[in-house]
Amino acid sequence: MHTSVFPPARGRPAAGDRGAGSPGESAPPQRAPYSTSIRELPSAERPRERLLALGASSLTNSELIAILLRTGVRGENVLNLAGRLLTACCGLRGLLHASVPEICTLKGVNEAKAAQVVAALELGRRAASMAPEERALIRAPEDIYNLIGAELAHQAQEKLCVVLLSTKQEVLRVHHVYQGTVNSASVRIAEVLRPAIKENSPNFVVVHNHPSGDPTPSPEDIRITRRLVASAATMDIDLQDHLVIGSRGFVSMKQHGLGFDESAGG
Repeated sequence: MHTSVFPPARGRPAAGDRGAGSPGESAPPQRAPYSTSIRELPSAERPRERLLALGASSLTNSELIAILLRTGVRGENVLNLAGRLLTACCGLRGLLHASVPEICTLKGVNEAKAAQVVAALELGRRAASMAPEERALIRAPEDIYNLIGAELAHQAQEKLCVVLLSTKQEVLRVHHVYQGTVNSASVRIAEVLRPAIKENSPNFVVVHNHPSGDPTPSPEDIRITRRLVASAATMDIDLQDHLVIGSRGFVSMKQHGLGFDESAGG
């Protein structure tokens, strides 16, 4: 039988009893209550502004959760709501094991808010379980698409990225090289090759998007690819693929012999 992570509900203390400890214990220091609206707080005390100014590591657990929850409820701001959630779960450790339905039992937390919290904690759990040296491994064009496709598929402008790979096909770094019009007139081959040369990467993949949504490579894409393949080869660097991404999917130019095979693609 599943046991809830939440402790049994307790009666609300009377106004005169709030903050009092058990007999023989001194009452914990009381913090001034938060204002009803987060907007009433000075900018420097708002969680999101504090994160932007000081970094995430400077925030308390309640402040980080408040950013995930985004808004409070009528009569209670998001910082108080976050603190109440942590208290109900007996701290961050309990929250880590709480399910969406359990979190939703707390007044003021709906499924959307609960899902955001659970998703963020799961990402943190997965990141913590990864070995420090673990890197994404590229075995097929689909792996590159999974790595960067979501970022580029719906961009309003063209962007060109260079994905650096190790000899073991591990992703070393992703560089954003161009934003704007990606064509043979505007793209400087040296700029595209620079990340691989600078970081001594033996392999790389070029990725760019088509804002139209259609990932079909254009004649310009083929010309750029052909120039990149030739220039990289003179430096003992291997351009392994050129992916064109759109909202309708992607095309691997290597798989279609476009720019990589002089007998195909024009």
